[in-house]
Amino acid sequence: MKNSSGKEHILVVDDSPDTLEVLQRNLESKGYRVFTAPGAVEAIKILESAAMDLVITDLKMPKVDGLSLVRHIQENFKDTEVMMITGYPSIEGAVEAVKTGAEEYLAKPFTDEELFTAVVRVIDKLHQRRAVLKQTSKPLVSRHGLIGESKAMRKVLNAIEKAAASSATVLITGKELVARAIHYNSPRASAPFVPINCGGIPETLLESELFGYVKGSFTGAMETRAGFFQTAEGGTIFLDEISETSLSMQVKLLRVLQDKEVVMVGERRPQKVDVRIIAATNKDLQGLVNKGSFREDLFYRLNVIAIDVPPLREREEVRKKNSRIFWRRLKGLEKLLLAGKRKGIGEYYSEARDHV
Repeated sequence: MKNSSGKEHILVVDDSPDTLEVLQRNLESKGYRVFTAPGAVEAIKILESAAMDLVITDLKMPKVDGLSLVRHIQENFKDTEVMMITGYPSIEGAVEAVKTGAEEYLAKPFTDEELFTAVVRVIDKLHQRRAVLKQTSKPLVSRHGLIGESKAMRKVLNAIEKAAASSATVLITGKELVARAIHYNSPRASAPFVPINCGGIPETLLESELFGYVKGSFTGAMETRAGFFQTAEGGTIFLDEISETSLSMQVKLLRVLQDKEVVMVGERRPQKVDVRIIAATNKDLQGLVNKGSFREDLFYRLNVIAIDVPPLREREEVRKKNSRIFWRRLKGLEKLLLAGKRKGIGEYYSEARDHV
């Protein structure tokens, strides 16, 4: 997955602190965002947490060598290019590195110009490959981990784009991920996203948690405390399991939607709030309205934009994709473990287990 900062992200892996420092300084001078790791285990942890455009790895390292790391990257991070560096150059080593998946092979010591030239070549190849993929294939992975190519999921993704560009309330039948995707693609992205599980907070506490309370308003109120709506000021509040709220709480939520203000427990004066509301439910709200257990006016206030996320059992392509990803990562980790076992390094196993 391409990083979103605009600068290419480069991960440098070498067991020499001096080499890491020099490469980081030189690459950063050219505008790259540089991460460093002293070995393969640490490098994999970084790759799992942040998208990298290029990995520059040493060939000979303790515990797990560079070739094992390259294989793991090729199997699990296909949108990341690899460049090999080594202080023990050989024709056989160069051939093996390229066969394994490294785009470039540099022998130490190399000049700054040789490094920069090789990096530019690899980055250019990466950009070309991404451009071709963008034209010839449909992306399976969307923003914030939402996956799917089915007609139903593409409808969801399109709805997210429209909702993100709007300030209207949204009612979701599905996941918190959808609410997060809307928030972080909207003009409110830099402000807080505050998720609330309405069904997980006792009814007696829900009002004070949502709207806050003033000191002395009830037993135990030793200080004035802001609620979730005040915490979400300027951003988005996500009310999950909205169907679990009582009718009296629904009246208070309706007032927030209508008047854009809240009243803290123990206070008479309302406070203006600038908060977007996204609600979610796994129940049929229209059915609850017909039964009289959910207010019709609140339902229509919430249901301005409706997004119905299909369950995973109806998204065959996602289940197959997730299975393939899991299997590739399991096999890649198995190879790394075997590499460590051949070297007789018992402590590597504990690190690898921690990584899993």
